[in-house]
Amino acid sequence: MTLGEGEFMMVDLLETLEQCKKENTSRHEFLLRAAKIPGVYVPSFFEEKEAGAMLVPTEDITARPTRRVVPEMDDAIFPTSQPIPFGAVHSRLALEIARGCTRGCRFCQAGMTYRPARERSVPNVEKIVQESLTTTGYDDLSFLSLSTGDFSALKELFMNTVDRCTQEQVSVSLPSLRVGSIDDDIMEKMASIRRTGATLAPEAGSQRLRDVINKGITEEAIITHVRKLWQHGWQQVKLYFMIGLPTETYEDLDEIVELCRKVRSAAGRKMQVTAGISPFVPKPNTPFQWEPQISYEEIRSRIFYLRDQFKKEKNMRMRWHEPESSLLEGIFSRGDRRLANVVETAYAKGAVFSSWMEHFSVDPYLEALEEHGLTIEEYTGGRDTEAALPWDHLNNGVNKEFLLRELKRAKEEKITDDCRYGACRACGACDKGALESELERLTEDTKYQNILNNDARDQEAHELELDEKGRIVIKSEVSNKPPKLAEHLTIKAAHLRIWYSKEGASIFLSQLELQSIFERIFRRVELPLTFSQGFHPLPLISFGRALPIGVTSKKEWVNIFIREPFTPEEVFKKLIPALPTGMYPVAVEKLTLSKKQAQPYAETFSVEYVGDEARKDDFIQAFKDMLEEESIMWTRPTKKGDRTMDVRPVFAKVIFNEDNITITLDWTTNYVSPVNIVKAITPGFDILDFKMTKLDQHMP
Repeated sequence: MTLGEGEFMMVDLLETLEQCKKENTSRHEFLLRAAKIPGVYVPSFFEEKEAGAMLVPTEDITARPTRRVVPEMDDAIFPTSQPIPFGAVHSRLALEIARGCTRGCRFCQAGMTYRPARERSVPNVEKIVQESLTTTGYDDLSFLSLSTGDFSALKELFMNTVDRCTQEQVSVSLPSLRVGSIDDDIMEKMASIRRTGATLAPEAGSQRLRDVINKGITEEAIITHVRKLWQHGWQQVKLYFMIGLPTETYEDLDEIVELCRKVRSAAGRKMQVTAGISPFVPKPNTPFQWEPQISYEEIRSRIFYLRDQFKKEKNMRMRWHEPESSLLEGIFSRGDRRLANVVETAYAKGAVFSSWMEHFSVDPYLEALEEHGLTIEEYTGGRDTEAALPWDHLNNGVNKEFLLRELKRAKEEKITDDCRYGACRACGACDKGALESELERLTEDTKYQNILNNDARDQEAHELELDEKGRIVIKSEVSNKPPKLAEHLTIKAAHLRIWYSKEGASIFLSQLELQSIFERIFRRVELPLTFSQGFHPLPLISFGRALPIGVTSKKEWVNIFIREPFTPEEVFKKLIPALPTGMYPVAVEKLTLSKKQAQPYAETFSVEYVGDEARKDDFIQAFKDMLEEESIMWTRPTKKGDRTMDVRPVFAKVIFNEDNITITLDWTTNYVSPVNIVKAITPGFDILDFKMTKLDQHMP
């Protein structure tokens, strides 16, 4: 296992593996060498000598493996050239601009385990953006970190990036924004790109409980932030809360509902408010690692208590995390080695795909827990601060003394300020004055400390603008009209048709996937696409009829408008190395700029039988019988019910070859999926019994 940040640790580990393979060492010897790499943890080399005691090593290795940290983010190499997935999962360039957060939220594991806070320099980020967008073809960029709004040079970076990206219709987004972490200038710029629902995380409804968890935001700041969102055109906001936090009472739950009411009213009761409710789960290496998790029954009770109150409210709704999954998360969050057997037993009982709620059931896990003599309370209950914890033998860099101090301050409802811009809190992660970091040094010169672009954030809060009646003044730039598109993006210098073949693995790409694939390809080869106008400008790309998934084609086409007059020969040369596996450019032709291009009136396919050889003659005979029929009625289900049609007129020509059948299908009166047509005349055969290849398209 690896602890911490992997950019350089994985290189060390793989080099060790390569050397051991050359020397033909034993697996045990490889693990011994790996265990001496900073950040590598080999669990089999640690055991419990005494019941309840901290695990100790059984080999000559470090007693406390330490989390590996990259001291400077500019040294963390970003993969500007990366595999581009065909699926629609996060179809954007996600660029980590900073790592670590020192806000000190007492429930947050990431905020404790990724210290210190380290920012990439603005020139480094801008260089990565330029290279990555060129090599990936993405049209969506997101700046990521644990708290992106805390990036000290965010205004400079965001404004410059947006101005540059809008020249190529690339959108830029900022997730993970804290209340008050962006000023009016950034908010206004974000509103000019695209306004989706805003998300804020108060975490608790009452100020008292927000102080307990060290959230560091006030109700006034939340309301002001929401009013500014409204001023800049946002009409929906989602608020994230946790229930079951240490010292929480039902009065704190009432405050969640009341805060949502105040947020809704902040914009004159027109704001749509959604509350996302998640049960609190204590995490290792946080000040709350010793605190109990409320029971499953209490989680349900508090969720239903809130639900009943939200039902009474207009423009307010509630979403919640399932109590069963929170219970399981609580068991495994602070679990020990004994749970490995529980997982194996639960799997044997059918616990598969548990991350998908439609497959999730907590029962196999609870049954397995009982079979192994374990209880829920052992894992979700409170812990003694003097007792050894299952993870104590691993050095996270944040020391126990700091966590205990923060736990004490939580119970006293005291806030601890962010050490980025204030006093050091001696958490153990940084080298600060006489204090040395508890992290393992890679060299004598290694220093661990907060690294920022600026000594202070480059944003200033603006006063909320109100009219004489105290109402929010909506910015004049806010409108329901589509954003103005840069004039150069609408230029039509050339209209081209690109012919390509689709074979091998690419036959399983859908039409929607092809749309995004070609958009990225054209960006990667620097073909400047022309864009439509409206709320969501799109590149002017059009395709021929959608090819059914699983069908090979020798001749497919896509039409594009481009802003510069590239010749067909230049475009063809650009595309040769750019298309994905199984797709090849066939030809590029120039089209007129104004005339709308027609679809083919007919297409020719080959149909090859690949099923049981004993039934091949029956398959071929079905086509011969079809030629003798005047009509062949076929029924297919649609959203509006079953639809029956005669597919016989579609067959314009049928040729029986030695290895396949060539069919020409006439689309002048109707279009039906060619796969469905073959299925209609061979009802006794499976779709896997034949392969289809489009050979030609007959254009008007």
